[in-house]
Amino acid sequence: MKITFLGTGTSTGIPTIGLKRESCLSSDKRDNRLRSSILIEYKSKSILIDCGPDFRQQMLRINKNKIDTIFFTHEHADHTAGLDDVRPISFQTGKIPIFAHKRVVENLKNRFDYLFDKKGDYPGSPHVYPNVISEGEIFKFDNISVVPISYMHHKLQVFGFRIENFAYVTDLKEIEELELDKLRGLDTLVLNALRHKEHYSHINLTQAIEMVEKLKPKRTYLTHIAPDMGLHSDTERLLPECVFLSYDGLELLINN
Repeated sequence: MKITFLGTGTSTGIPTIGLKRESCLSSDKRDNRLRSSILIEYKSKSILIDCGPDFRQQMLRINKNKIDTIFFTHEHADHTAGLDDVRPISFQTGKIPIFAHKRVVENLKNRFDYLFDKKGDYPGSPHVYPNVISEGEIFKFDNISVVPISYMHHKLQVFGFRIENFAYVTDLKEIEELELDKLRGLDTLVLNALRHKEHYSHINLTQAIEMVEKLKPKRTYLTHIAPDMGLHSDTERLLPECVFLSYDGLELLINN
């Protein structure tokens, strides 16, 4: 399994328009963060988790043009606003299956109705077809089993995803023990850690490290980083062994 971090930033990205934080002015390329998303390449399939407003730029940057499916964590714009940019891919491959909570599917149908409605057909028109994820139920894409992890992002339910011994969890604030147990025995965990200070809808760095200490994955990569986290080089010195700050373009190989 190969994991590519397409983006590792929070909803505003880094640098952020009009913000003069140290991270926004940094010349370290690791401090330049597009909106959070990853690409999983596994069993000859390319799985995109979230399709934010930077999707086109992200795919061009890594020189990839293949997406077999998209898993959506939730409906916020920084995780969904790039859906129209799958058009060049669907021109080549046809309809692209997406997987999401029923609530998220309905949200996307309202915002991108022409992607779902055959009445909007035209030569080369893009289309996606929805698959509803149910809480507590493992689902399959092709021959790949996926465990959805349900948790809260302030008052909004969000899904994380586990495939084999890899899991991706972003926009987490609160999680019940039953769902947390689904994240045990991991080789690699990707987990959000917004900043140093407390936040109402995301865990901060301290809370992320506490969760890692509880779950004990072999290694953890932190994502969905805000400008207030500070410089990458400074933050990584604060991290315990086997916990790392991710950055755009980072690639991981995971043995399954």
